[in-house]
Amino acid sequence: MRSVLRSSAAACAILALAACGQQSAPAETAPQDAFWAALSSHCGKAFNGRLTSQDAADADMAGSAMVMHVRECSDTSISVPFHIQEADGEWNRSRTWVVTRNGDGPNTGPNTGLRLKHDHRHKDGEPDAVTMYGGDTADAGEAGAQQFPVDQFSIDMFKREGLDVSVTNVWRVEVDPADAENAQFAYQLKRTVEGGAPEPRLFRVEFDLTNPVEPPPAPWGF
Repeated sequence: MRSVLRSSAAACAILALAACGQQSAPAETAPQDAFWAALSSHCGKAFNGRLTSQDAADADMAGSAMVMHVRECSDTSISVPFHIQEADGEWNRSRTWVVTRNGDGPNTGPNTGLRLKHDHRHKDGEPDAVTMYGGDTADAGEAGAQQFPVDQFSIDMFKREGLDVSVTNVWRVEVDPADAENAQFAYQLKRTVEGGAPEPRLFRVEFDLTNPVEPPPAPWGF
C-alpha cells in the first residue's frame, strides 16, 4: 500500500512540474508585433542614411545626404519623415512614411496587418497630387522586415496621374531593434518584370541606427 502511495505521489509531482513548465514557457511574439516594437524602439530619434541601389532614375540622389526621423509614435501609427538634401544644398522635406496597424489585415486578432502609406506635401504644406499611396501586408512577414504590395487605392491614383508604371509596386521596410548590434533601417521600392512591370525598378536607402543625429525640422505640412 505504501509503495502504491509513493508511486502516486511521484506521478503527481511529475505532472505538477510539467504543468508548471508549460505555464512558464514564454509566448512567441508574432512577426508584425516584433516589427512594430523594433520600429517603436527608435521613437524620437533621427539617423543618417544613403542610397544603396544604382538605378539610373535615381542618379541625382547618389551621394546625397539623407536623414530619417522616427518622429511620431502611438499604439496605432508611426510617422517617419524622410529628408533629402538636394544639389543646391536645400533640403527636400516633402516625404513622410506612415506605418499603421490595420485591423483588416490577413491574419486574425485585434492588431494584425500593417499598412504603409506615403504622405507627400509641397513646401507650403499642401498635399501633392500623388500622396497617401502604399499598401497592406499580405502575410505575417518577418520580425525584421515587412512587405507592402500596392493597394487598389494607389493603383487607381497612379493610373489617374499617368503613372501606370507604378501599379505593381512592392515596398519593403526593414528595421532592427535599438539594442541590436549593427542595427539598421532600410526602405525599398521594387518592381519586377515577373510581377507585371514593363521593366525592373529598385530604389533602396539604408540608415545606420547605431548613431543617432540631431533631429531635423518638421517635414513640410507638419
